[in-house]
Amino acid sequence: MTNYQRLTIADIAKLAGVSKTTASMVLNGRAEQYRIAASTVERVRQVAAEHHFQPSTSARLLRSRRSETLGLVVPELSNLAHALLAQTLEALCREAGFQLFIMCSNDQAELETKAVEQLLARQVDGLMLVPCSNNAKLYAKWSKRLPLVLVDRRVIDSNLPFVVTDAEEQVFTLIEQTLAQGVNEIAYFGGQMTLSPSIDRLAGYHNAWRSAAKTPDEKLIFHRDYQQHSGYAMMTECYKQLGRYPEAIFAASISLLEGALAFMNEHDQFQTAPQYLLCFDDHRLLDCMPRPINAIVQDSAQLAKQSLTRIMALLASEPIDSAWIPARINWRQKPR
Repeated sequence: MTNYQRLTIADIAKLAGVSKTTASMVLNGRAEQYRIAASTVERVRQVAAEHHFQPSTSARLLRSRRSETLGLVVPELSNLAHALLAQTLEALCREAGFQLFIMCSNDQAELETKAVEQLLARQVDGLMLVPCSNNAKLYAKWSKRLPLVLVDRRVIDSNLPFVVTDAEEQVFTLIEQTLAQGVNEIAYFGGQMTLSPSIDRLAGYHNAWRSAAKTPDEKLIFHRDYQQHSGYAMMTECYKQLGRYPEAIFAASISLLEGALAFMNEHDQFQTAPQYLLCFDDHRLLDCMPRPINAIVQDSAQLAKQSLTRIMALLASEPIDSAWIPARINWRQKPR
């Protein structure tokens, strides 16, 4: 038994000296439609404000068949790119009159399914999802239940709409410009090989080597996942394999870079660190590092804006297409 008291519209009506129907019309924005006197509207609103009363969203859902909520599922909020995406989307959704529910999958298919099922149970109006697998049939099934847009990652062999960064082009430029400095050794630290970001970023890496008429050492291409500890593990393995640092390192996410930097700090505090450090994703703290780090900057604002725009279009039964969002490079160590 709870000691908390919940006010109802009936309570507000009694305090304002009006009928429950009149109070309901006022508090649900239909006073003008039913020609309720301005003095009555003011009295009901004043009583509601004094008691911090808000109409039941559940009741409104039953009437409108809309919850005015949206869902976002990301692998983890400790990932800088996904944290920025969530923060930006939350503000945009609020401005558009929606509440955003944010859930994490930990990049595990089972947890992702549970997260989506919980959001479906809450009857969210639309879903934005950073997929953690290439299970096209599963995502297609969800897209039949509600408007669905894939964000940051696309699903291979699926025609579901997506909004992702055009990673391949900027990775190509970053690697190509580094090779042009006479570098012949760039270790690659990547995440899960089946995910679209891994496919796109590795494609940019290989294309740059081909463009430079050079061949990368396949033994220096490592894959695990996008967790920080995996960056540490891949840096450890790379160092043991060579007996030294490679000339350059490209980390396919800032979380992997964090792990690699942790190894360098523990090993010799960057005294013999690679000549070139390259990363996908950027952060202002990289300006404070003892070695310059050239980083690819994603446009989180556009990723969020274009995702929400497509959800809104789907809610209006309008056709949409997918979007590739341009990125740029923050050159802290400019090519000569």
